[in-house]
Parts: sequence; structure tokens; C-alpha cells
Amino acid sequence: MVKVSELQTKRLSLRQWQPSDHVLFAKINEDPEVMAHYPSILNEEESNSFAKKLEALIAKRGWGVWTVELKSNKQFIGFVGLHKPEADLPFTPCTEIGWRLSKKYWGKGYATEATNAALKYAFETLQLDEVVSFMSPQNIKSKLVMERLNMVAGSNLKCNA
Repeated sequence: MVKVSELQTKRLSLRQWQPSDHVLFAKINEDPEVMAHYPSILNEEESNSFAKKLEALIAKRGWGVWTVELKSNKQFIGFVGLHKPEADLPFTPCTEIGWRLSKKYWGKGYATEATNAALKYAFETLQLDEVVSFMSPQNIKSKLVMERLNMVAGSNLKCNA
């Protein structure tokens, strides 16, 4: 059995998915503003399927795209984590870092705080040499998070150890 890694920051817990997260995750995925830079919003069935896939990947590897929970009240606010994209992209194979938070929690530094913890895990525990992130060119909010993480702009933004 694989030991599932959970990460802690000052304000956040990054943990394995729980069935109770699915309802709140579906609300995030059906929000047109949150999903503005994705091909489409997700309905409840698609959202639940996605959450179960992320949960299964963590169970298999011990790490992945974790849920983000506020320590202060145990509130689920979205996800942050590491993923190995299956798509044929110009920079694959790679390990990607990504995030999606409820817009209620935007602008509070949570995405940067959680992604910093995931990057530390990637470089110190997994001993990765590189982590990439990519987004729609119009997604200025994600670009700003990447810049706060000191990711290096190129054909994609990446973070080197």
C-alpha cells in the first residue's frame, strides 16, 4: 500500500480527496468565471469523475493533485498539485503543477501558498529537476501566480530546482 502524502502550510492543508469534497468541487467546476479559460464548464457527473480520477492517482502514487482545505475551518476551497499530463504536448513528458480555487478564495494568496508547498515537495521529496505549468495566454491571474512562484517564462512557464 502506498503512503499518501499530505502537505501543510501556515493556513492550508493539502490532502487526499474525500466524498464530501465532490459537491463543492462541482460548484467550482460549474462556475463560468472559474472555468473561463477551459474548454467548458463541467456538469456534476463530469466533475465527480474528474475528482475520482485525481483521488485514484494520489492513491496509486502517494502524491498528485490534492484538495486544498483551510486549516481555520476545514473548508474545501479547491485543488493544487502535481500531475503527469497524458496529452501529447510540446513539453511532455513532464510533471505539471496546477490549481483551481473557488473564486471566493481568489486574491488571498492561497494559490501561491499551496503551490509553493507542492513545488517544495516536487523538488525535495520527488527529486524532480523541473516542474512546468501552462495556461491560456488570456489567463492573467494564473500567469501572475506563476510569476510569484518565480517560474521562468518561455514557450511555457517552468520552475527549475
